[in-house]
Amino acid sequence: MPRVLVTEQIAPSGIEALQAAGHEVDVQSGLSPEQLLEAVRGAAALIIRSATLVTEEVLDVGTDLVVVGRAGIGLDNVDVAAATARGIMVVNAPQSNVLSAAEQAMALLLAQARNLPQAHASLKSGKWERSKFEGVELAGKTLGVIGLGRVGALVAQRALAFGMRLVAYDPFVSEERARHMGVELLGLEELMELSDFVSVHLPKNASTMGLIDAKLLVHAKVGQRIINTARGGIIVETDLVEAITSGHIQGAGLDVFATEPCTDSPLFGLDSVVVAPHLGASTKEAQEKAGVTIAEQVQLALAGAFVPFAVNVAAEEVSDVARPFMALAEQLGSFLSCLHDGGPPREIEVHFQGELAGAGTSILTLCVLKGVCSVHSDQSVSYVNAPQLAESFGIIWAETATIVSPEFVSVITVRSPTHSVSGTIATVGARTEARIVSVDGHTVDIPPAANMLVVRNDDRPGMIGLVGTELGRADVSICSMAVGPSPATGTALMVLSCDRTPSDDVLARLREGDGIHELYRVEL
Repeated sequence: MPRVLVTEQIAPSGIEALQAAGHEVDVQSGLSPEQLLEAVRGAAALIIRSATLVTEEVLDVGTDLVVVGRAGIGLDNVDVAAATARGIMVVNAPQSNVLSAAEQAMALLLAQARNLPQAHASLKSGKWERSKFEGVELAGKTLGVIGLGRVGALVAQRALAFGMRLVAYDPFVSEERARHMGVELLGLEELMELSDFVSVHLPKNASTMGLIDAKLLVHAKVGQRIINTARGGIIVETDLVEAITSGHIQGAGLDVFATEPCTDSPLFGLDSVVVAPHLGASTKEAQEKAGVTIAEQVQLALAGAFVPFAVNVAAEEVSDVARPFMALAEQLGSFLSCLHDGGPPREIEVHFQGELAGAGTSILTLCVLKGVCSVHSDQSVSYVNAPQLAESFGIIWAETATIVSPEFVSVITVRSPTHSVSGTIATVGARTEARIVSVDGHTVDIPPAANMLVVRNDDRPGMIGLVGTELGRADVSICSMAVGPSPATGTALMVLSCDRTPSDDVLARLREGDGIHELYRVEL
């Protein structure tokens, strides 16, 4: 059974789902870096949360790793680039805690507006200080949302219900989408100048680290309150302390810090700062969703299937139209690659016709590359490393599409400068099955199979018998066959599927046969 190493607590339902799928679940919490290096040996999957550091050294030792799963959103504790280079899939649970994180941002927003934590502490200490904790209403105030992703959008939606004016900074969001959300897009400095409250919802990366610093805080509206439930380090904490101390910034609500755990900070000594120990995802519901989601993603990865939340796979979420064609696309890639004896083709065009055109086909192109590289690569080819391997082979690929398909609802054609193969998903009675419908311009109709032969021969009587007789002598049965003649060239193309792979000697004798021009062994 594949071993799944779990180094931090996830929902019991996630553990149970992995066990029910037949995996050995090895739970080892609180490992030191040295202990992790030992524990990861032989593990097929590693499931973590935010405390475990998955470094290049860990990935080097984990030679059997297929997937690293983060039960949550952020991946700043995983060396994703190193995992990608090793063909290890990295997955997360991006939708598991978005509601909880958005509600945490609203909780800090309200706490800032009404001074609730300070009033609570005062009253419990025996003081009744109503005038000291006068707050402000949210209605009519401007909320600046920095980052309109999943969480930022939910915060904007909830703030709108409080009657707030919404402005946002997000260079990746269109004006039209923002308009539908009731949000006005602004530059970052302009947002700071206009906002009474600012809520940060950005990923932590090289471009966002230290984004909110002294230079930007100078532009903040006097009396502004800042909320951060995203990631520590996006706000320069020393600069925020200075801005609050000077009175330029009224206060802050912080759920995250540059270094965590954080139990001592100059921010803690400021009366107008409300803090929490990274509780954005700390709800029963979020933990349950994260555990179940990451278990599902890990199972898919270990099964070799496409994983929707893989962060280092070069494809968007799979559409219902494209999903049934994934296996076929990989088979077509392998088929084309087998027609090139000296190595993979250096140029590949993947052409989509019919309903597939415009249906999110990048995953299908990725499947084609996976199939192409699998034929000529000694290492395991995955959705993760297929593009890198293709580049290492010097392959240049392109994707094209035509909305109209004259014969089929949808067709995929994979072609190189010298060969081509097309396939579709056909309805046969009450079921559907993949069919290869064209090879090198010859019309055929045959299902893909593990062992196939492609034979180009003279278009004259006796050629099918010649091939069949030679295979029969070698005790190789023909399971199915399609023949595509070409009157213009006087040749025909046979595509056969066999019960087993013919030996090299059998293929050599066939190639020497009278009227045989080309013969290729295709293994899918």
